[in-house]
Amino acid sequence: MIGIVEKRELGEVTNEVRLEIAAVSDNESFARMAVAAFITPLNPTLEELSDVKTAVSEAVTNAVIHGYENRGDRSDKILLTCILRGDVLEVEISDRGVGMEDVDAAMTPLYTTRPDMDRSGMGFAFMEAFMDDLEVRSEPGCGTSVKMCKKIGVNPWIGSED
Repeated sequence: MIGIVEKRELGEVTNEVRLEIAAVSDNESFARMAVAAFITPLNPTLEELSDVKTAVSEAVTNAVIHGYENRGDRSDKILLTCILRGDVLEVEISDRGVGMEDVDAAMTPLYTTRPDMDRSGMGFAFMEAFMDDLEVRSEPGCGTSVKMCKKIGVNPWIGSED
């Protein structure tokens, strides 16, 4: 967990959406576009859109490939929750898949449990790089939750005192 958001009091919820999607790789692009459409009222820059879409793509792909072991079973579900608090986007992507025993190891760049699928092990590194905050919770046999936050807009807030 990076922990940036905890240092700043977030505003009230201004919008919210929850989607439940089948844990199949075809839905990764849908999730990307749904989140991009959700933040459109904030008039994000192309870079912000790209950052959010990439992070969401990585999280959904992790749920499909690792959480549900790429079974392709349409009864396996991923829950995508997006919340706007003023100009801050909160995205949570959760699954009820196999979970992880060691989140710290999984977040290490180049670490992968699926080298047989040519996985690069950079998913969490990309999420950390493109979002302002990342929190990963997981329990073996119970699933994984990835919560990410990003301020949308040109005014910096990291390190601000107000």
